[in-house]
Amino acid sequence: MPTYLSPGVYVEEVASGLAPITGVGTSTAGFIGIISLAVPAPISSTKTKSKKEADAEDPATAPSTVETSILAKKGDFIIGDDQYSVVLQDQKKAEDAIATTKSVKVGEVQLCTNFSEFKKYFGDFSTDSGHNILAHAVYGFFRNGGTRCFVTWVKAEKDIDLALERFEAIDEIAIVAAPGVTAKSTLAKIDIHCRLLGDRFAILDTEEEIALDQLEPGGAKILGNSDYAAVYFPWIQVFDPISNAPKFMPPSGYIAGIYARVDNQRGVHKAPANEPILGATGLKQEISKIKQEPLNEAGINCIRNLNGNIRVWGARTLGAGKDNPDFKYINIRRQFNYIRESIDEGTQWTVFEPNTPELWARIRRNISAFLTNEWRKGALFGTTAQEAFFVKCDAETNPIDVRKLGQVVTEIGVSVIEPAEFVIFRITQIVTEEKA
Repeated sequence: MPTYLSPGVYVEEVASGLAPITGVGTSTAGFIGIISLAVPAPISSTKTKSKKEADAEDPATAPSTVETSILAKKGDFIIGDDQYSVVLQDQKKAEDAIATTKSVKVGEVQLCTNFSEFKKYFGDFSTDSGHNILAHAVYGFFRNGGTRCFVTWVKAEKDIDLALERFEAIDEIAIVAAPGVTAKSTLAKIDIHCRLLGDRFAILDTEEEIALDQLEPGGAKILGNSDYAAVYFPWIQVFDPISNAPKFMPPSGYIAGIYARVDNQRGVHKAPANEPILGATGLKQEISKIKQEPLNEAGINCIRNLNGNIRVWGARTLGAGKDNPDFKYINIRRQFNYIRESIDEGTQWTVFEPNTPELWARIRRNISAFLTNEWRKGALFGTTAQEAFFVKCDAETNPIDVRKLGQVVTEIGVSVIEPAEFVIFRITQIVTEEKA
């Protein structure tokens, strides 16, 4: 307390004890491409090499980032070396063009904030199947509302551990997809990655030609039940600039863009369903209401053509909550991830603070302020904040044995909003009796 020497009014600044918790991002995606050759990625350059000269260069002494120009025709490749890229161009354009390339090493992760940046690092649409699937996925992500994504690639599905390991260090990633990957063992690795980190959600594809009776969680073709993943079916038809014709592509990249769009427009608590897929012109298989019923029950989210509009018509986690009924819906799992991660990052200041009732009170105030703001945004259910959540951090949750372990325990409960998946109208016909 300062000492005052003369009479008067004095104003003092007093710390409020509040450390506002800011909500973390939920719409940043991480994409993994499976490209058997190398990555095409045009950039500017001043040096020209022929394919023969490039093949002769010693890979051991080559720089990790190679900027070259290659006189390319369709079918001319530099293969077998991660330091170089494959050049895939339209035959007519390639005859007189010089294709400039910059390699992206296997497992290297690049942040892209628009499709132009993706093309800079990884190249435009191409005739290489794996690369073209990745390009369409990232394009669909940005077209449908995505704003930030991290992209990497590996040579084969068995190498996906490398990409997932790199993603572990990027806390911003909240959505993970490997477009076109359908092997159960590989999808299981993506699911485990999301479960262990607890702050991200997987969007999975099915095989392009899969039959309806094979869409069973835990069966030969589909991963087992998981509340950290969602499966979308069928593949969607989009325009392919390389073939100048419609082409079927896995939907995961486009769906990730819809997640981002809904998150930004409505909030992560809103189910990413009944949303149009921008860029989709058709479906590999048409799904009727009757066909969808067993799939929806199994947690397979269908994409349907409704009156000429290609829409996402499902919002369930894989298995539809059979193992964990609390997380039957995608938005509930993602909202819990968001709340948990926001509170985790927003309370780091508590570490090494004296474990006293004063600390408990500050924790309660900060978390309550954050959850009150979520309730005001319509993200929690309840007519009052008291109905929407509770925060308990006191002597009961922190007895002496807990404090001796150096722990401070806070119990938090939230009332989430489940989507209106089935809208029912009861209509009664009123018959007016005729007067005699």
